[in-house]
Amino acid sequence: MNCRSLRFASQVARQICSPKLGRIAVVFATFAVIEAVFAQSNPDTSIGRVGTVYVDATSGHSINSFDPDSALGSSIDVLSRSGIDKVFTPHIIQESLSAGWGPITYRNNTELRMAAWHWTEKGTWSDKAHRSGYFTGSTELMEPIKYILAYALPHRGFATSGDRPVPGPNLSYWKSNPYLTSKFTGESDVLHPQWVVVDLQAEKPVNAVRIVWANPYATNYQVEYWTGIDALDFDAGPKGEWEIFPSRVLKNRRGGAVTLKLAQKPVSTRYVRILMTESSNTCDEHGSDDVRNCVGYAIENIAAGSIAADGTFVEAVKGPNEGRTTYCASSIDPWHSAEDVRDDGFYQHTGFDTFFTSGLTNNLPAMIPVTMLYGTPDDAAAQIAYIEKRGYPIGYIELGEEPDGKHAMPEDYGALYIQWSAAIHKVDPKLKLGGPIFEGVNEDIRVWPDSAGRTSWMGRFVAYLKAHDRLSDLAFVSFEHYPFEPCTITWKTLYTEPQLMKHILQVWRDDGVPKDVPLMVTENHLASQLTGPMTTIFAALWLADTVGSFFEGGGAAFYHSPIQPEGLQNTCLGWASWSNFVSNEDYNIKGYTSVYYAAHMINLEWVQHRAGVHRMFPSWSDVKDEEGNVLVTSYSILRPDGNWSLMLVNRDENNPQTIRIAFEDSGNKDEASFSGEVRFVTFGSEQYVWINDGANSRPNPDNPPISAPVPASPQTAFTLPKASVSVQRGKVVDLK
Repeated sequence: MNCRSLRFASQVARQICSPKLGRIAVVFATFAVIEAVFAQSNPDTSIGRVGTVYVDATSGHSINSFDPDSALGSSIDVLSRSGIDKVFTPHIIQESLSAGWGPITYRNNTELRMAAWHWTEKGTWSDKAHRSGYFTGSTELMEPIKYILAYALPHRGFATSGDRPVPGPNLSYWKSNPYLTSKFTGESDVLHPQWVVVDLQAEKPVNAVRIVWANPYATNYQVEYWTGIDALDFDAGPKGEWEIFPSRVLKNRRGGAVTLKLAQKPVSTRYVRILMTESSNTCDEHGSDDVRNCVGYAIENIAAGSIAADGTFVEAVKGPNEGRTTYCASSIDPWHSAEDVRDDGFYQHTGFDTFFTSGLTNNLPAMIPVTMLYGTPDDAAAQIAYIEKRGYPIGYIELGEEPDGKHAMPEDYGALYIQWSAAIHKVDPKLKLGGPIFEGVNEDIRVWPDSAGRTSWMGRFVAYLKAHDRLSDLAFVSFEHYPFEPCTITWKTLYTEPQLMKHILQVWRDDGVPKDVPLMVTENHLASQLTGPMTTIFAALWLADTVGSFFEGGGAAFYHSPIQPEGLQNTCLGWASWSNFVSNEDYNIKGYTSVYYAAHMINLEWVQHRAGVHRMFPSWSDVKDEEGNVLVTSYSILRPDGNWSLMLVNRDENNPQTIRIAFEDSGNKDEASFSGEVRFVTFGSEQYVWINDGANSRPNPDNPPISAPVPASPQTAFTLPKASVSVQRGKVVDLK
């Protein structure tokens, strides 16, 4: 060991590495670390119970295989302009990569926030004279692209669709996405009905609506009310059904302002839906030169209420403490103008030239997004053509961003997916495309039933691709993983993670995702909102468990979020950061969080990057508490170098656990053990403790994993420190 290998050690170790103390101090410090690990690995086993970790090493029993250089990565998301300038510097890039992750995935926060995404500012507008319409980026190789801008969508109008949309100066009216009409899908508009849901926030008496239509308007539509609860909760699943008002289906209707009496007596409901199935195809205010201006549906405003005794319409009355009415829409027209740009510098994406040339991609093919829900297929194809002309390597392409969070129907997403796939594959038919990039959920995403009664979002999306003979365009399925509620996490929450991960992987398979279509987690953390345990030792153990159980469950690629430093914030459970680092708002790194060291354990000890395919085998332990919770989880792989590598997570918060490791060959009825020298590495609560101290929160101690060679035999027992992640790696020569 030398001072370079102690780079991430504690302050004591850093002081020991001081030139003033000399070489001999480093030798003694190294000896002390090794002696401590060796002592842990050869305990007095007469005290307390010795558990066993079993590995099914039978030939042919491998449960997964993966190459870390494509399967274990990290991510980059939206930043400020100054943030991009500071993150994409040699020092921060070097620190970011030091966590050991391989490839990187680029997250599309602009689409998440319901805005148009200009991957370049060079390009053409469909309405050149007014610098508006539908923008297509230029594929010409000019100045390198450093920043990517977001543009608000004027035709979002009153709609929010559940996210925090990028604000804009020119919000006009809501209009549906023209790419979901028969002109572009080749299907009847009846198969892609568009809708607006009025959420009154509380049950109100309703028997009338007032709609002010814009062009194009709906000629055939129906007005419905929801009986039940959670009509818009696609994560937990809507509980209830849509009922048509007695007015039934309205046909051959005209536009303009209309007041509709829907029933004699009001019904009590929170949600009202206008479901549109046939358009007037009259052109909007942008003219008839572009067919996209003349298809779909457009509404200036909607109000739900009742008809008074004098025959006038009265909007539903709000109580003083009730939330304002919101509107969720099936889709949004991506039309916008140059005036709608958000160019304040506080909300930027990294330009692809900066991204690919900075070193952050680790010289590996990157996963990149194209905007789909609020973009055009021509622009997506141009983006890919530009990247390939530059010679930047693309691993995978994600289409869209969190359609479930936008309340997009699976058939609508499928129709867009097919159009975008066709456009991108014209550029390069070898590219691997996928999605849908679901929000982090633990159960199947369920939506309102279709005509066949099917409610599974994924099941219906897969069925749509199959029905159109385009399932081959789905090269992978990606989703996000945010398993816990941020303010309810306790230590025992940790015990649930392996089951949650394996369950959701199985859900997607049960929904019909073919076995040969890889499953990928492309964004993840403990919770979808910042929470205190993200920087305690809890997060390190969780990360080891979630990665291990992901591959045990058959996953193909796992990307942890995010790769860059981020500042500390106060949360419901203490001060915390999303990132691997303790840093301030200027990205000055002051220390490392527990997930940074867990990443070291995963990437630098458990697996071997730049080495090839690893094979995973079943393993389990018999170490449980009195409630039956498994205290020691295990993840076993055979590395390309011939070493067996076990990652063991001691989830006992207060006690070390002593275990032996047994490799079993069921075919030959043999049992074997590590032989010769075993590398034993551990990181846990003895190396790292988070001090919650407001804006001065920090880890103390903040030490890296400790390691030592351990001579192994069938009698060797390893002590796993309390609340720790450990790796044992070595040869098992007795296995046939």
